[in-house]
Amino acid sequence: MKIHTSLLLAVMSSVMLAACSTSVERLDASEQVDLSGAWNDTDSQLVAEEMIQDSLSRPWITKFVTSEGKDPAVIVGRIKNLSHEHINTNTFVANMERELINSGEVQFVASASSRQEIRDERADQDLNASEVTRKEAGQEYGADFMMQGQINTIVDVDGTTQVRFYQVNLELISLKDNRKVWIGEKKIKKLISNSKIRP
Repeated sequence: MKIHTSLLLAVMSSVMLAACSTSVERLDASEQVDLSGAWNDTDSQLVAEEMIQDSLSRPWITKFVTSEGKDPAVIVGRIKNLSHEHINTNTFVANMERELINSGEVQFVASASSRQEIRDERADQDLNASEVTRKEAGQEYGADFMMQGQINTIVDVDGTTQVRFYQVNLELISLKDNRKVWIGEKKIKKLISNSKIRP
């Protein structure tokens, strides 16, 4: 009787462990997957691509090249998350930077945090690197324009159904005189059924 009881307990334990085990399936990184309806990697990538393409198709860039005789230098500044949910804006910024650089139509200046790390390395070289290989301070390339923006959301909930509305606003501002040379806007609306997400 004890053997049967022990065997039954062992089988039940195995079944319970199998039911609680984690299952992992690898996906193609470019595959679009929406599980919760919240902002995700697909939203970040698609919005960045569309908005950067729009910004580079506007008259400001042609006017700048004509007047200055060079491609404009751009830097991406702060993108504020004013939504009700956690959004990793660093990923969104990285997507925009990639689109700007790969366009071949602008020069791109490193972010403030990246510049500081490079300045620290340059200061170290000034003390420790040979004269032939050290890089001098004061040779940085100044940006002509800074891109800034924000992400906002509006959520409408009825029972277990909700509509999530995302609005991304970006502005390209001249560092020389604070003129706004481009303003972009992208809207995303998602209908989510049987939602367990808090509004």
